[in-house]
Amino acid sequence: MINIKYPVYKPMLTGNEKRYVNECLDSTWISSKGRFVNEFENNFADYIGTKYAIGVSNGTVALHLALLALGVGEGDEVIVPTLTYIASVNAITYTGAKPVFVDSLEDTWQMDPQEIINKITDKTKAVIAVHLYGHPCEMDKIVDICKKNNLFLIEDAAEAIGSKYNNKIVGGFGDVGTFSFYGNKTITTGEGGMVVTNDDTLFDRIQHIKGQGLAKYREYWHDIIGYNYRMTNICAAIGLAQLENIQFIIEKKQKIANWYKEGLKNSEIIFHNAIGDVFHSYWMCSILVKSIKKRDLLREHLKKNGIETRPLFYPVHTMPMYSFKYEKHSVAEKLGWQGINLPSYPELNKEDVDYIVEKIKIF
Repeated sequence: MINIKYPVYKPMLTGNEKRYVNECLDSTWISSKGRFVNEFENNFADYIGTKYAIGVSNGTVALHLALLALGVGEGDEVIVPTLTYIASVNAITYTGAKPVFVDSLEDTWQMDPQEIINKITDKTKAVIAVHLYGHPCEMDKIVDICKKNNLFLIEDAAEAIGSKYNNKIVGGFGDVGTFSFYGNKTITTGEGGMVVTNDDTLFDRIQHIKGQGLAKYREYWHDIIGYNYRMTNICAAIGLAQLENIQFIIEKKQKIANWYKEGLKNSEIIFHNAIGDVFHSYWMCSILVKSIKKRDLLREHLKKNGIETRPLFYPVHTMPMYSFKYEKHSVAEKLGWQGINLPSYPELNKEDVDYIVEKIKIF
């Protein structure tokens, strides 16, 4: 059995997480009521720079709620990058709408704005801009496209907490932004997510839908079919403690990315760099190798040396349930077949990264 010394990710839980969770246990407020839910929501909204933030049970339901609140449903089309985690696309399908895939830009790995323009039809209702691996999309262009074509814009910022475009934190550019706090995210609640918006009506709709469609002023009266997508007080307690340390976590991840970049700069490896006036939060430190064969051999070599890796996401248009119509998205396919995510958790030090880089370079 191979002993993994360097996992691809693990959370940093060195702040007030235990103290806040114990407060939940001592108070018996462990479900979706309690002080930590509101406090985490308010502090997160302040951090992102939006009027509202709504805590939910995970990042996938955050996307589902955003789509439902915008009225996306049967007969609608939603444009989404094919190079993304499957949740971005599944959430569209949950509503009965059709996902329409676009390719990526080769330099940033983000969705191609020109492809969005090419895919707009009279059925297009919304665009989901996914800030992949912590690098922001070209938001000026995407916002402009959506405004000109009267389309809703959802930002899937699950992988981009703290990332900035033109010095503004992502998540607040569109009608709705969504985040994930899964265990491998920049900050975590174990399982959890957040929906952010500046729109009063959307805020009310999201709150209504996520709480089983409970009427606002009448106990146990439900006036719509809703969902139980609430965040627990325990999850919010962990999230609040994590948010208190977010600046340290992001700064450390910047250091780790810079160590990788420096170590790999004279190799054939391509590192996922920040392009343009952006702040790349480096949720993952990602690289490209020459071919899928070399990618798989390198991953096996690293594994034998105690280094866990992950492949980049496979383009969703190639997966069985979404491949009923043949499509070709060459950039996304190249990235998906040749990309690797390296260990990037905050506890790594320079000696650790130097060891990983050495094993990559001697391959």
